[in-house]
Amino acid sequence: MVPAATHSGAPDALAQARAALRDIVPHLVALVRSIPDANAASVGTWTVGDVAAHLSHDFRADTDAIAGRPVPEAVVTKTGIAEATAKILAEDSERDPAALADRIGTLAGEFDDVVSRSRAATVDWLQGTRLPVSAVACHLLNECLIHGHDIATATGRPWPIQRHHALLAMETFVLPLIAALPPTAFVNQEKAGSFRARIELRLRGGRRTVMVLDRGSLTLDTGRARDVDAHISADPPTLMLVLIGRQGIAKPILEGKLTAWGPRPWKLPRMLTVMSLP
Repeated sequence: MVPAATHSGAPDALAQARAALRDIVPHLVALVRSIPDANAASVGTWTVGDVAAHLSHDFRADTDAIAGRPVPEAVVTKTGIAEATAKILAEDSERDPAALADRIGTLAGEFDDVVSRSRAATVDWLQGTRLPVSAVACHLLNECLIHGHDIATATGRPWPIQRHHALLAMETFVLPLIAALPPTAFVNQEKAGSFRARIELRLRGGRRTVMVLDRGSLTLDTGRARDVDAHISADPPTLMLVLIGRQGIAKPILEGKLTAWGPRPWKLPRMLTVMSLP
């Protein structure tokens, strides 16, 4: 069993996550319902219909986790999550946008109801990881933001990601998950080699964290930044898309949405290459 995460488990984080989901889900449902061709290409090998179906599976799994029911078996690495999601998608033939929109809307209501009645401080999530309920809710928020972006990009529709939504997802899910999982989980071992770096991440509007990459391991240091190779100031929605490979870093740097400085800022692009988030 992996120890529970210790970041952002406060009740106010859960209230913010529920409010964010209530804000986003109606737009997400409308976006899915408006898909003109479920077979159109989206991200990787997935069609737009695949992305929508996957989103419904996220709602189901996170609801089950908070309700104390079994969740899908998955190793939380890029490869492990890809294998688990492919298996679930293969077992679900529904790709009709209207049906999936209805499913997501229904599951979102069930999720909020289960969360409202939960009295658990932490729950079992994927790979036996213990996470605060707020972190699970923010995983769902993270999935809605990212895959809403995927669907909108593929269908030529707008999907603005609000800064406070992305910040909440990053601080309450992404960083706690990195802290909770084994340090090798989110590192491409073939690319890591002997690479070492200490990068201070400053999320605009949020807190500062030092990301420590050390020859194939990734850990977080929430103490005082010292002996860092570089500092990065990041717009949360932009960093979210960069970290999962939906956007490169050149344009955000030119636009000022990502800025880096320090004695060895060249380590930042290498760090993004070495990191491997699902």
